[in-house]
Amino acid sequence: MDQIKIGKFIAECRKKNNLTQMQLAEKLNITDRAISKWENGKAMPDSSIMLDLCNELKISVNELLSGEMIEMKEYNKKTEELLLKMTQEKENNDKELLNMEIFIGILVSIILISCVFVASFVNMPNWLKIGLIIIGLIPFIIGVAYAIKIEQVAGYYECQNCHYKYVPKYKDVLLALHIGRNRKMKCPKCGNINYHKKVIN
Repeated sequence: MDQIKIGKFIAECRKKNNLTQMQLAEKLNITDRAISKWENGKAMPDSSIMLDLCNELKISVNELLSGEMIEMKEYNKKTEELLLKMTQEKENNDKELLNMEIFIGILVSIILISCVFVASFVNMPNWLKIGLIIIGLIPFIIGVAYAIKIEQVAGYYECQNCHYKYVPKYKDVLLALHIGRNRKMKCPKCGNINYHKKVIN
């Protein structure tokens, strides 16, 4: 989605409805700085207020996200284009998140291995060795928990039995046996327990 185009469209619709940034902000219970950020293309309206914003500007959500008025005969085509763009953006974001998961996993593993290596081979008191290992374990545990959260929300898991795609609960991902990103879980559709593959699209 083109934030600059959407921002200009919001400003145009606001002026057409004889509203100042302050007046629109008051109607939406937000600050006028938020309106300014939208109109300058620096941010997008939050999904929780998108419908209210569209009602105030007398436009549809489709028109808002397209950044232009849509004629009725073009409506279905624009809707499909918008859905395709949003799907592509989600896929790209999910890929970036999964790459970040790998980076976090490698980084916290290096920290832990370094601390264990130093504690094992450098001559120091036992209490200091234990402390060093604990220092390595803390970012490792936090990093792994965060990496699993990323894996849970990025993309979908696909049941190898019925090919149903879904986003499981964090607890299910955390506790599941896994080989790489394939995790042994119960399919919410067919109920079959098998290794579900991580997929992006």
